[in-house]
Amino acid sequence: MIKVLIAEDHDLIRGALIALLSEERDIRVIEEVSRGDEILPAVVDSKPDVALLDIGLPGIDGLEAAGLIKELEQPPPVLILTSVGSPGNFDRAMAAGVRGFLVKDAPAHRLTDAIRAVARGERYIDLDLADDDGGGREPEITTNPLTAREITVLSALAAGGRSSDLRGSLGLSAHTIRNYLAAARLKTGARSDEEAVRIARANGWLNDNADC
Repeated sequence: MIKVLIAEDHDLIRGALIALLSEERDIRVIEEVSRGDEILPAVVDSKPDVALLDIGLPGIDGLEAAGLIKELEQPPPVLILTSVGSPGNFDRAMAAGVRGFLVKDAPAHRLTDAIRAVARGERYIDLDLADDDGGGREPEITTNPLTAREITVLSALAAGGRSSDLRGSLGLSAHTIRNYLAAARLKTGARSDEEAVRIARANGWLNDNADC
């Protein structure tokens, strides 16, 4: 049984999440809070297997709370559920050590998939990154966590391109490129685009998917 803590300040949304998860045989909501400054004490007391956090919370936001959870001796994996999928939030999520990032308009089954994935110690990044290439895609939960588009962008950087020059060479908007790079940094745990390239190259992810 996967024990879940939910932090969401809107009562209707929190209630809907609890109702949704109650239908799953292997998932149980054991704690719910409506403020960010209630998250850490609730995690310490209830010891959830997964902490499902919104970002925009009163007190402190969900990403700040995720950073505090990261400092615990045995921190549960954090899954962010948000309506604000901006590059800045991706960067903060990466720094806070979150294991998953899910936007609220994703299909309901992706939430349960994400909870199970992060509970297993995997990363789950489900981002509607593409504003001009036909929409989002199913997340990849494999040895190589990068999507084909993320690999394409990192490969272009690895070949000597600068992030500011990729718009013309890849035919993607600057916003989309920033989002792909942010997702790649989050998935690889890198602090910079260059470090994400080094990690991907060291793991053979770029070479294995060079023709993607």
